[in-house]
Amino acid sequence: MNGRRPISTVLLGAALFLVTACGGGGDSGDDKGSSGKAAEANKESQAVVAVAPKDGADGVATSGALKVTADKGKLTEVKVADTKGNEVQGAITGGGKSWTPARHLAASTEYKVHAVAKDKAGRASAKDSRFTTLTPKNTFIGTFTPEDGSKVGVGMPFSIRFSRGITHPEDVEKAISVKAEPSVPVEGHWFGNDRIDFRPEKYWAKGTEVTVKLSLDGVEGRPGVYGKQTKTVKFTVGRSQISTVDAKTHMMTVERDGKTIKKIPITTGKPGYETWNGKMVISERLRVTRMNGETVGYGGEYDIKDVPHAQRLTDSGTFIHGNYWGGGTFGNVNSSHGCIGLGDVRGGYDKKVPAAWFFDHSMTGDVVVVKNSHDKTVDGGNGLNGWNMSWADWKK
Repeated sequence: MNGRRPISTVLLGAALFLVTACGGGGDSGDDKGSSGKAAEANKESQAVVAVAPKDGADGVATSGALKVTADKGKLTEVKVADTKGNEVQGAITGGGKSWTPARHLAASTEYKVHAVAKDKAGRASAKDSRFTTLTPKNTFIGTFTPEDGSKVGVGMPFSIRFSRGITHPEDVEKAISVKAEPSVPVEGHWFGNDRIDFRPEKYWAKGTEVTVKLSLDGVEGRPGVYGKQTKTVKFTVGRSQISTVDAKTHMMTVERDGKTIKKIPITTGKPGYETWNGKMVISERLRVTRMNGETVGYGGEYDIKDVPHAQRLTDSGTFIHGNYWGGGTFGNVNSSHGCIGLGDVRGGYDKKVPAAWFFDHSMTGDVVVVKNSHDKTVDGGNGLNGWNMSWADWKK
């Protein structure tokens, strides 16, 4: 005997040790951890999602009624859309506790809501509901200028006049988006309670593309009266044309893109009927029109049925127009009832006369500036003439 243990016995003992060390307690502990985690993950989420208004509600207000909240968890997803798939933008706030829409909802529209929240353990809870907004009994619309697809001068604001007086102007203004390319800040200004104009600080740059989105459907403009327009309007700004009328020298200088292209003798308002001073925008163009003194408070002083080449500058009746009855007044004396007169012929057939030339080289949105007249500056709301207001006053 050499005293050594058989190899087989040693190997068997080692094998038993390995089985004990690698198989026993370790396996038992892992099974417990896995089953515990699985059980925890399978528990119902503690997060509770609530949607107002309640599921199936009808006649829901277009503003202030829709809200999604989460209790014992945080919102991770909220989707609200109408039956056509148009989504309502909104934001999750309060650290995931609530969601509200960014703007009003459309009237007479069914909406679907899908919201998801997760609790502290990451377990999700979802809520789906639907509701229908109210159908208004009373509505308003806006009539606007310029029209979709127009090409206009650099002074043209976007002006919209409403069919009803507005008592909630902030809500209405929020529903109108005006974007320019190249981009410039554009602000709105209210004239009374039924009209708002939008413009940049300075005249538009030539070539600017302007896009206006009217999202008035469902806006409560006054108690119980809702908008019903959803429309996109686009217009393009053409070349820059600024014409300066000097009532003292009786001359008008026409500048195109900063260069003088024409000087025209004119006549303006005579004493007692002086022409407004200030910046005025051409808002309407008529090859021939009737001008009657009774319509502007001048009684029967004049009634001319065939005024040629007339372009409107104010709502109160100021035009720059052709004049075939003025004789030698152009360039010499002010003889009108407040309008700016240019030499013309009866019937307006002669393309070479000053009034015809100016009419053919003008467009709505062009600017006519009057200076040195013995009258005050035209009010910003009298026509499309807000350019006479400072930028600070415009934004008030």
